[in-house]
Amino acid sequence: MQLDDLDFADDLALLSQTQQQMQEKMTSVAAASAAVGLNIHKGKSRIIRYNTACTNPITINGEDLEDVKTSTYLGSIIDEHGGSDADVKARIGKARAAYLQLKNTWNSKQLSTNTK
Repeated sequence: MQLDDLDFADDLALLSQTQQQMQEKMTSVAAASAAVGLNIHKGKSRIIRYNTACTNPITINGEDLEDVKTSTYLGSIIDEHGGSDADVKARIGKARAAYLQLKNTWNSKQLSTNTK
C-alpha cells in the first residue's frame, strides 16, 4: 500500500514520487482550496526532498515554496533522510524535562507514596 497524502484537520502532507507529481498535487490542492474560499498559507508550507537530486522549485500561484531539511507534522519531526532519530531525541528531551520538573516531588519525604 502506498500513501499519497496525510490529512488531519487543517494539516496536509502531500507525498509524491517525482517533482512533477508534487507540482501537480500542489496546483490541484491550491485550486480546490480556492474554489471553496480557502487559501494555502505559503509561509507555513514547506518542501522536504527525500532521496532526490532534483532541486526544481515547487510553486503555488507562481511563488516558490521553501525547501527545508526538517519539519514538524502533527508533533513529529520529519527529516530529509526519512529517519526518526531527531524525533526520538526530541521526545526523550521533553520526557526528561518533565521528569526533572517533578523530581523534587518524587523524592520528597514529606509526601506519601499514595499522594505522589
